[in-house]
Amino acid sequence: MSLPLINHSPDLKKLQDEGYDIEIQSAYLLVKNVPYVNAQRELKWGVLVSELTMAGDVVAIPGDHVVSFSGEYPCDKNGAELTKIVAQTEERRLDDKLIVHHKFSSKPVGDGKYKDYYEKMTAYIAILSSHAQAIDPQATAKTFPVITTKEDESVFKYLDTASSRAEINMVTKKLELGKVAIIGVGGTGSYVLDLVAKTPVREIHLFDGDDFLSHNAFRAPSAASVEELRVKPKKVSYLNELYSKMRRGIFSHEYHIDPSNIVELQGIDFVFLCIDAGGAKKMIIEKLEDFDIPFIDVGMGVELVETSLRGLLRVTTSTPGRRDHFKTRVSLADIGIDNEYDTNIQVADLNALNASLAVIKWKKLCGFYLDFEQEHNSTYAIDCNSLISNDQI
Repeated sequence: MSLPLINHSPDLKKLQDEGYDIEIQSAYLLVKNVPYVNAQRELKWGVLVSELTMAGDVVAIPGDHVVSFSGEYPCDKNGAELTKIVAQTEERRLDDKLIVHHKFSSKPVGDGKYKDYYEKMTAYIAILSSHAQAIDPQATAKTFPVITTKEDESVFKYLDTASSRAEINMVTKKLELGKVAIIGVGGTGSYVLDLVAKTPVREIHLFDGDDFLSHNAFRAPSAASVEELRVKPKKVSYLNELYSKMRRGIFSHEYHIDPSNIVELQGIDFVFLCIDAGGAKKMIIEKLEDFDIPFIDVGMGVELVETSLRGLLRVTTSTPGRRDHFKTRVSLADIGIDNEYDTNIQVADLNALNASLAVIKWKKLCGFYLDFEQEHNSTYAIDCNSLISNDQI
């Protein structure tokens, strides 16, 4: 697989985005898992192989109209050989791992030339698949395979096909920050990680010194097992292992930020502050402002009213261009004993919503989403389902 070549070649990229299992091998283009019918009228899966004509770091117009095929002699739905497209039957070794058995020839109408590799490969796929689908209507070459990546190709261990299928790759690139820090990965912070981990940020730094316990499992993404909880891992280590299944570049810091290590935040491009109020938070905020780092602080206040819960969610943004509002919106006093959230009420949905609002605002700052309001503070009231924006630039 050569992701740079595919990404820079619109025809190859289109094949990949539509779900075809393509691969570049020894200067050949392979389309794997193509359904066809053999002489026994059985459904089989073969590989189409084409030469690749290059123009620098992209592919050019196909050099010819023929393809090779790895598999049995293809037949129609009745088991009759497709002699009209098979120009040659002979086993040939194209490289150490690539053996083909047939050569196909089918010229397109007009000048007999394919305009690109998408047109060329899908033309042959359509011929073979039409007979396969007569036997099994669900047979398709669009298998949407998991596409693994190398460390120098992507932060993700497998390709982000969500962005490519939605054709928003250029928009997603706006999120390619160098370093993002999440300070506090409890309920809301863990959901922030869940969302940021699915963006192309190169490094995500997690700061939290607490253990991952049973009550954390009920207000965090995914589902922890009994065995995992019994080990009492650090929150950052548990979450790092969980999300490292998907991506690279997550760094665990198994301690709280304090005056002795606050300097580690220098060089961070953006910070999500997801910790309770208090002296440590006040110190961190002052240092982030000194370091000229943009950040978002999240807050939640939930209380019990008779037999129901009510409360507010808050997302407050601080950027180099707007910081004067922050101290009027964020309480830095220690949490009081009457705060119901401090007693570990399981409100995973509120954690997830608070994190979502924070990440959406971050994406607005990056230009991923349009931002007409440019608010630097927003509050969501649970009981009346209202979202209010304040402190616009």
